[in-house]
Amino acid sequence: MTSSALTPALESRFAAARGVADAVLFEGYVLYPYRASAAKNRLRWQFGVLVPPAWTAAAEEHDFQHTECLMEPKADATLAAEARFLHAQRRTVQRLRDDGTFETVPELHLTDRVLVPWDEGTEERVEVLATVAELTGDGVVVPFTRPAREEHETVRDEDGRIVGRLVRRCEEISGAVRLSAAELDGPYRAMRLTAVVENTSTWTPGAGDADREAALPRSLVAAHLLLGLSAGSFLSMTDPPEWARGAVTGCRNLHTWPVLAGEPGRADLVLSSPIILEDHPAIAPESPGALYDSTEIDEILALRTAALTDQEKREARGTDDRAAAVIDLADSMPPEVLERLHGAVRALREVTEPGAPAAVPSDGFPHMPEGSDEYDLIRPDQPWWDPAADAGVDPARDRILVDGRSVGAGSRVLLRPGLRRTDAQDLFLRGRGALVEAVLHDVDGGVHLAVTVEGDPGADIRREQGRFLYFQPDEVAPLEDA
Repeated sequence: MTSSALTPALESRFAAARGVADAVLFEGYVLYPYRASAAKNRLRWQFGVLVPPAWTAAAEEHDFQHTECLMEPKADATLAAEARFLHAQRRTVQRLRDDGTFETVPELHLTDRVLVPWDEGTEERVEVLATVAELTGDGVVVPFTRPAREEHETVRDEDGRIVGRLVRRCEEISGAVRLSAAELDGPYRAMRLTAVVENTSTWTPGAGDADREAALPRSLVAAHLLLGLSAGSFLSMTDPPEWARGAVTGCRNLHTWPVLAGEPGRADLVLSSPIILEDHPAIAPESPGALYDSTEIDEILALRTAALTDQEKREARGTDDRAAAVIDLADSMPPEVLERLHGAVRALREVTEPGAPAAVPSDGFPHMPEGSDEYDLIRPDQPWWDPAADAGVDPARDRILVDGRSVGAGSRVLLRPGLRRTDAQDLFLRGRGALVEAVLHDVDGGVHLAVTVEGDPGADIRREQGRFLYFQPDEVAPLEDA
């Protein structure tokens, strides 16, 4: 067993999958409008944050990720594991005084940017190579440590004069990667692989460390795993062969989810990610570059970014080098690249079933079949429901019955999302308590509960922005109100 660099063959295959892994690493790193002062950027590091063990009780966050998947290794195969995460470094801004000393300031204005305090993310990687034989029994454990450090960067104005400096401080972080494998019962020569990434920091919050900001510099941020076999294959966890479905169901995946990665048609790589993906995820070919914000369509986000004011762009450029690159990308994007983002089609399906809707003709409006009554048509100048004019709908005061109890804004509920229609991400919230913020009715007569999760440090920001999670009544159970 070794924690040295990957073999050339494995390195080549891992390189092909790192494009998607990088998207996971920086998912939500900085959100539009890319300024540190924006409300969306006050809560940092949304996915895959492994906090020090002493902090988990206070923050309801986790100190580990546990992955289980099935593999069929060939004789003498080697497993390569690459744990990847960000180490948050706290950046402060200092201005040069007339006496030659530096003082910490909330911002420093330059011609092209406004420098502000910010938590940057530096990429870290822990590589492990082990034969499959070494993984049996107790398996292998690879501890790692990243020491504390402090760096200074001189800041000069457009004339080359020193006007300040940036001070970057990293706290010590420590962790471990644990790998083990066991053969499955039955006639098939398959094994269950267990991979755990954990934060083992001994840091304990002090009297002045009562918030999440104190734990983040000591956390493994956006943690995920790349796993590869030198010979053999993994089984899909979402579409396994029939003989393996029972074993797949028995796999435990906590705070992460493994999918096949790399080139379609191959099954020798797995990406275990805190963001649930499909097998063989890929970066959209028309994407011009990383925008770090999955809540927006690339086309809309590029247009909005290009439309920021000059002052907003100066602050964004001073927030982070990656944010500055997004601003420069939006400002320099040629029309043909922007056009490529418009109306991309991922798949086409021919509709031939009886009674299927008519195709949309070239005029852009669907036409009713011959013989249809004119009252079947919905005319665009006659909206059939205007929620603003419906006095019977009031999300803040409406209440519904759930398990015989009245539920409305202010009610506490237990989240119990199922598999029938739930977004895969919601499954991570099963068993969590939540506060109902509003009761919403859709135009089809359905009812939805807008909620914030209890213990979510960003709940106040979500209320301010109106960005809630939504569940249907049969996906919650009433709890006693606070």
